[in-house]
Amino acid sequence: MPQHRGVRVNAAEIHPEEKSAMSNDLIPPTPSDETYAVDEDQGDVFTHADPFDLFSDWLALARLTEPNDANAMAIATVDEAGLPDVRMVLLKDISENGLTFHTSRLSAKGRQLLTSGKAALCFHWKTIRRQVRFRGAAVEVSQEESANYFATRARGARIGAWASKQSQEMSDPDEMKRAFAELEKKFANEDDVPKPEYWSGFRIIPTEMEFWVNRPYRMHDRLLFKRGDANANWNATRLYP
Repeated sequence: MPQHRGVRVNAAEIHPEEKSAMSNDLIPPTPSDETYAVDEDQGDVFTHADPFDLFSDWLALARLTEPNDANAMAIATVDEAGLPDVRMVLLKDISENGLTFHTSRLSAKGRQLLTSGKAALCFHWKTIRRQVRFRGAAVEVSQEESANYFATRARGARIGAWASKQSQEMSDPDEMKRAFAELEKKFANEDDVPKPEYWSGFRIIPTEMEFWVNRPYRMHDRLLFKRGDANANWNATRLYP
């Protein structure tokens, strides 16, 4: 197989067998019986009847083992044409009222959330081999709540929120750097950097929460909690993996 690192390669020049070999090198092999034999069974992990309590325990455990951002979650939305969009954001608050993160209302996800009012979330923690999924309504938090969170951000991060025209095209790679430098001068004599009007928070209020844990030989456990609305009780159901 030709070496491609640091070399520009025309894909049309690569033989189909070489392309297949390259793909196989990128994808880990299917686990063998020997691999499964040493794969630790985690025992009983569904230790709470309330899904928010269960999630809080799992997140606390993940914070001990994940090297970066145990609170990172994928958020899925849909655009005006119904085409799904997904990206990673950081969870900033959790309570029985839902899961909250913050972003620009003018970003692609902000516009999509304001239009559809629905979203799905997914946490996947590789170190503990567990996953949690959420589906439900997306509501904008109050300006007061958003401002309170914004005030906790580092000064540079607050200026960055002003400098970024999130999801819009940039004319060149240094455009945002120039905007940041200008804003640093603008706020240089101010003790505080205020929240931009377009900066806000969104709370996902789940009607479904699904917990998944890895088991040997693909005997994974899935536990789905569902309720009809935010005021209803949770009903738990086991699912085939």
